[in-house]
Amino acid sequence: MAKYGKKAQKKVARAMRERKHGTLKSGRSGQRVTSRKQAIAIGLSEARKAGAKVPRKRSTKKRSSSRKK
Repeated sequence: MAKYGKKAQKKVARAMRERKHGTLKSGRSGQRVTSRKQAIAIGLSEARKAGAKVPRKRSTKKRSSSRKK
């Protein structure tokens, strides 16, 4: 069974194309995206918002601030 749907594939492809042409911009700041990984992340994020079949984001593990000595 496929992890990602067709809609997700199209969104990522569009983001990659925009990055290649230099027109892909990040969210709030509006800076130009040059990183391949960031372009993929933007495409997947848009696919999630559109309701495509995309796995959930990995949750980050929290570190405890006080270490045992």
